[in-house]
Amino acid sequence: MSVLVVNCGSSSIKYRLYAIDKSAIGESLAEGLVERIGTPDSKSKYKAFKRMPSAGVQFKETREHVVTEPIPDHEAALRLVLKMILDKDIGVIGDVSDVKIVGHRLVHGSDKFSVPTLINREVKEKIHECSKFAPLHNPVNLLGVEACERLFPAAAQTGVFDTAFHSTMPKYAYLYAIPYSLYEKHSIRRYGFHGTSHKYVSRRCAEICAKHGKKSEKIIVCHLGNGASITAIKDGRSVDTTMGFTPLEGLIMGTRSGDVDPGVLTSLARLEGMNMDAIDSMLNKNSGFKGITEETSDSLVVEIKALEGHERYRLAMTMHNYRVQKYIGAYAAAMGGVDAIVFTGGVGENSAIIREEISVNLQFLGVEFDIEKNKQRSRDERFVTFPHSRTSVLVIPTNEEWQIASEGLEVVSNKG
Repeated sequence: MSVLVVNCGSSSIKYRLYAIDKSAIGESLAEGLVERIGTPDSKSKYKAFKRMPSAGVQFKETREHVVTEPIPDHEAALRLVLKMILDKDIGVIGDVSDVKIVGHRLVHGSDKFSVPTLINREVKEKIHECSKFAPLHNPVNLLGVEACERLFPAAAQTGVFDTAFHSTMPKYAYLYAIPYSLYEKHSIRRYGFHGTSHKYVSRRCAEICAKHGKKSEKIIVCHLGNGASITAIKDGRSVDTTMGFTPLEGLIMGTRSGDVDPGVLTSLARLEGMNMDAIDSMLNKNSGFKGITEETSDSLVVEIKALEGHERYRLAMTMHNYRVQKYIGAYAAAMGGVDAIVFTGGVGENSAIIREEISVNLQFLGVEFDIEKNKQRSRDERFVTFPHSRTSVLVIPTNEEWQIASEGLEVVSNKG
């Protein structure tokens, strides 16, 4: 049996297929990405790792396959995914019925969904209701669900929500200090995102720390990438996170501004004649690294040019790192201390200089940062502090697909 994990974006689908091994998620069988859906230059990248016994003789080596052809919509993309995983030469399963569960990454569950969910008609209606909070994401997530219902009719459809892990935040942390009636009427509050990543990474942190005799009751996870957020996790529960009603709040990101005084926006409306759509576009698409450099949103380009001495790029990188440091300090205060700080996400996992610039100033929290260990390139989970450090700093690659597959299997097992 196998679990297919599907992550539908506005013009892309990322997926991974896992074997089910003795009621647990086993090896990764295949993974892929369909991108630029709906354009003439659509592309599908597929990589097969291992076949199920029903699919035939095992591969001698990893199989990679690229298809460049027009893919008109998400259902056509998912039909191509099914064709790939069933193909007699590059496929990994013998029959569509081998896929017992399809786990979907769903962006916004509002306050309606706090746990992984078996998707039925009622759940789909509620997901649709939550689209008002994520109009660019929830509708396309639903398209993926409904396409998979047709393509994998024997499979259970399960959903894991980005917002669910943060449902444990206390009310004083998730409310805004605006008229309370707006919360009651429109559910205006902080929801948080990247929850699946924060949940996976914090649990791996706790397991790793336990093996090394380190404390992990109070964890701060820094998910740093083009989208970025930090979460304070106490006794395994999210108690605060930087993203809010939308993914715009909090840290400086690739194209998102992060925290901004709302008075700036009303002033821009007067001074520049900007309407709400223009302000929304500026904050989400033309701010962050792109806004500061006025050239690029690519964190790697920012890092390289900053180290070469380009003033605006150095400023952008310093602002980013300073904002991360501030939130780490704030969350340590909110939890009454911190046992472990974790870096994950594309930037958190791969940028040694950003980890260093953030961490070397955290001695007051008990961090004894090992600069040489941090410089070592590795995809492994690892400590980047000295063994005697009172507060641990770790790098843990995130694995949202595994978390979605695992929670999907748990939901189906509990229902069965």
